[in-house]
Amino acid sequence: MAGFRFGVNMGFPGPRSEWVEKARRAETLGYDVLAVPDHLGMPAPLPSLLLAAEATERIRLGTFVLNTPFYNPVLLARDVAALDQFSGGRVELGLGAGYVKDEFDAAGIPFASAGARIDHVEQTVLTLRKLYGDPDYQPAPARPEGPPILIAGSGNRLLRMATQHADVVGLTGAALTESGLMTAAAADDVAERAEYVHGLLGERRDRVELNLLIWSVGTPSERDTLGDRVRNFLPGFTDDQIGAVPAVLVGTPQEIADSVRASRERYGITYFTVMEPDMERFAPVIELLK
Repeated sequence: MAGFRFGVNMGFPGPRSEWVEKARRAETLGYDVLAVPDHLGMPAPLPSLLLAAEATERIRLGTFVLNTPFYNPVLLARDVAALDQFSGGRVELGLGAGYVKDEFDAAGIPFASAGARIDHVEQTVLTLRKLYGDPDYQPAPARPEGPPILIAGSGNRLLRMATQHADVVGLTGAALTESGLMTAAAADDVAERAEYVHGLLGERRDRVELNLLIWSVGTPSERDTLGDRVRNFLPGFTDDQIGAVPAVLVGTPQEIADSVRASRERYGITYFTVMEPDMERFAPVIELLK
């Protein structure tokens, strides 16, 4: 049975010394991947990862995930290859289609249809693969094929594209409510998305990881306040969902470790990414699972 990998999504800006300390702490705690999201008002992903690479030795460095329509694929290929080279091949490139219209408006970038944004993600992957496949391409990434690629999303079209191109398929663990608010996806919903992906992967199934973004982690004593924490990310989350959805983990470290094992058994998910505020809280779980 496949082993686990664990990532932490670092989304809070701070001075250089604080960022270096957090990167080193994530490595010390046993995380496999330090990732940075791509939202305005948060740390710039590629420069932040370059600094993290300088400050660490083992931990892999990921974008989780780039707002891909913001980027020209050829220019992105150059920057990612340089980061991969300078980090000794530790980059994992996460790509998404973007979903926050206000950010596109603030950047002066047209907010295209969902289909057009997904097409841009696919074209970006194809461009990177083509450029990195050229033995004369410079700057050369650390590996000839370039960094592994994670593509994350929830809709059929994006996941179908991800199964064709990605090394890791990321499940958001979120869903839309009838009111239009985002909430955590129920266990059956995650199972349906995982089954959809596995069905499309075919012969690639054993070579492609499934990732789940964990929206919050809570100890038993935090059960009463966990709902408010999760609603910072998912406004439609209800207190009744605590402990009942795969992307929100609550309990003792052993109980949470059991939940993670159950997710591997039911959904085939082996790679879990927690949010920065939960980095310390989740660390004892990593010790139980590695």
